Amino acid sequence: MYQTIEIYKEVVIQIATPKGSGTGFYLRNHNIIVTNHHVIEGCAEVSISGKNVPKQLAEVCFTDTRLDLAFLVAPNLEMPTINYSQEILRDGETIVAIGHPYGLKYTTTQGIISKAKRLHNGINYIQVDAAINPGNSGGPLVDNAGRVIGVNTFIHREGNDLGFALPSNYLEETLIDFENFGREKAVRCGSCTNVILLPKIQNSYCPSCGSKVIDFTKEIYTPIGIAHLIEELITQLGKNASLARAGANRWEMVEGSATINLTYNPESGYIFGDAYLCNLPKDNIGDTYSFLLQQNHSLKGLRFSVNGQDIILSFSIFGQYLKLQTAVDLVKNLLERADYFDNVLVNEYGATWRKQEEW
Repeated sequence: MYQTIEIYKEVVIQIATPKGSGTGFYLRNHNIIVTNHHVIEGCAEVSISGKNVPKQLAEVCFTDTRLDLAFLVAPNLEMPTINYSQEILRDGETIVAIGHPYGLKYTTTQGIISKAKRLHNGINYIQVDAAINPGNSGGPLVDNAGRVIGVNTFIHREGNDLGFALPSNYLEETLIDFENFGREKAVRCGSCTNVILLPKIQNSYCPSCGSKVIDFTKEIYTPIGIAHLIEELITQLGKNASLARAGANRWEMVEGSATINLTYNPESGYIFGDAYLCNLPKDNIGDTYSFLLQQNHSLKGLRFSVNGQDIILSFSIFGQYLKLQTAVDLVKNLLERADYFDNVLVNEYGATWRKQEEW
């Protein structure tokens, strides 16, 4: 199983949208990324990243709301081949759910099949006792032989460690339909289940049964309010706002050796900027604390804090009346100061470079 987990590190993809985050996985035989529809809902393109996949945008190319499946156009990727199982599943078999729960990096959760066929809305799901947490959706459910047996899809709201995955036979059938339609951008109607090429959609309705369907290429996300201001300032700083999205009301940027997180809290109305710098030194820690306290007296609009071993440079500001240029200046100052202080703390005070989380 260890070798299997290492292989899947190469093919499991982290997905971020303006509404949240999720997981996908790359199928080399089809050259697409598989995920859930609810992960990418409302987006024509999403941000993807992986162990060997630099953060970039990927277009949605197929959606199926009934099965909660979606396919993304894959960039040119050199990844291992994984296969899906066609064998009959049995209760009690060992499985592993793989994904990026809560926006974290690669995580595996082992469990068993509680019930191989659990009928829900006319679809036979695999019920497992491995928790499928938010962010795990769209990831692969894998058997002991390293084959994909399902797509992690949802959890039971009232049940602890009760997850459900769409069996791989549904995925295989959908892939065949996608290939038969020439891999053109398409949707499956949730009512008549016909696959419809996007140009065939008639005023947002299925040409076969008249049910409403959504052309995902027209679902261009447009930030409003504070989110619009934040993305505008990110653009003015020379960054790609779409790539900076890290979930609902969250953005992430890298400047030199520092990682900067921007967060908007709608309840309080505050925007928070946190730059995670280096780690506290092992020796002469008192000198480091003295330096940070001195800087807190002299810095304008920024403040140092320590969380565990992390040294953090931050700001907070009420967003409702914030002007764009003021916001740009504030974040620009954080970016510049973060990169500068990171080097000062390491070179002059013996702090250690912060380790990046591994995939």
